[in-house]
Amino acid sequence: MSTSLRFVAVSAITLAAFVACGSDGDGGGSSGTGGSATGGKGGTGGKGGTGGSTSGGGTAGSGGGTAGSGGATGGTGGATGGTGGATGGTGGATGGTGGATGGTGGATGGTGGATGGTGGATGGTGGTGGSTCGNTPPALKLTNVGASIGGSAVFMTSPPGDTARLFVVRQSGVIRIIKSGTLVTTPFLDITSSVSSGGERGLLGLAFHPQYATNGRFFVYYTQSASPTGDIVIAEYKVSTGNPDVAATAQVQKLVQIGHSVNGNHNGGMLAFGPDGYLYAGIGDGGGGGDPFKAGQDLSTNLGKILRLNPDNPTQSVPGNQQGLIWDWGLRNPWRFSFDRTAGDLYIADVGQNAWEEIDFEPKGSGKKNYGWSIMEGNHCYGSSTCNQTGLVKPVHEYSHSAGCSITGGYVYRGNAIPCLKGWYLYGDYCTGTMWGLRVVGGVAQNNTALNITQGNLSSFGEDQNGELYVMSGGQLKRIDAQ
Repeated sequence: MSTSLRFVAVSAITLAAFVACGSDGDGGGSSGTGGSATGGKGGTGGKGGTGGSTSGGGTAGSGGGTAGSGGATGGTGGATGGTGGATGGTGGATGGTGGATGGTGGATGGTGGATGGTGGATGGTGGTGGSTCGNTPPALKLTNVGASIGGSAVFMTSPPGDTARLFVVRQSGVIRIIKSGTLVTTPFLDITSSVSSGGERGLLGLAFHPQYATNGRFFVYYTQSASPTGDIVIAEYKVSTGNPDVAATAQVQKLVQIGHSVNGNHNGGMLAFGPDGYLYAGIGDGGGGGDPFKAGQDLSTNLGKILRLNPDNPTQSVPGNQQGLIWDWGLRNPWRFSFDRTAGDLYIADVGQNAWEEIDFEPKGSGKKNYGWSIMEGNHCYGSSTCNQTGLVKPVHEYSHSAGCSITGGYVYRGNAIPCLKGWYLYGDYCTGTMWGLRVVGGVAQNNTALNITQGNLSSFGEDQNGELYVMSGGQLKRIDAQ
């Protein structure tokens, strides 16, 4: 088995291929009345005795506001010296179960002694306010959506504003619709005759125009069956005039064709419209092992790049590009990338060679970045102990092949169904099925954590118009839900 192309045996049309190629006191006031925005009164605080213990004082006030204000201002008990203790007061220092900072009770003084006094060490219940989300993602589960579409599902998306339909891409060249949870019988699009499918080749990407609701335009990414077989094609199609669940069969235009007939691997395959309204495409380096064409660093070829296109004039360079259609370069096989729908930042999951998988982070609208392949693999010089790293942008996160072998990039969660997952970027590994979440703050990845869900043969993530996330494996689409 080649160290540059690692397949996982699953089926005749296995997805191991295109996602692979990697060879993340006593006295005390009465209890507070709680529940109001100011935490209610906690009585008068009472005396904390002389040198009361940390549990001294009357019952902790139940002060604490509603949702998020738990103990926002606390009770008045021991507010400023009364006799409340160091951490006391009726709202409580920790505000109970959700309070932000608890009551104002007892700064440090009072006669209640060093730590005692009324209000108690931890204060009252503080309501349920305040965020309970920590530095790890919440517990999740996977829920099957619709019937199996058959074959290999490699991507899912929806037209802007369409919350009823999910469009699932099959590697063979078919796009199916799951409408309100039910698989529509007739395919939306069938271009199997135009697609060279198998291994890492096939129909790999789909993107709907931002104004799809009015113009019906959408774009697909596939490897062609016509000669030269395997060339990458980005083409435009339109929805039919008579049925919104069926596309017109005729291709509107071929935006780009990129030579890729020599090797069947490293085809890339992602299409997405950016926040600037342009169409972005992730192109592999031409395949083989170790970048034999040296495409990653070669700005004269579109291989090993993120392209940025104007669908209305696809052959012309878009202002702001590095060169021609090239937005970013130095990539090996950017199988899946995504834009944070809130912040607009770009996350690129680049499949590694023999040792490292990486995630590249790009602040909104920056572009013109060299991500290093094949000078580097992740944060490491490739094929050499030293290398010239001038001008190279290091990944925001990497993981070694002790944890997996082929990264599958996902999305930053921006849905509403799982509040404590908001802002987490989810991704996984095709080979191990492990999924992780991390957050990028100030350009730095933080809190990378393995999720409690796994999915073998994880070919792709998807995102619907509500910001909810999905995964695909084989022919089944699954939604990520709260446990």
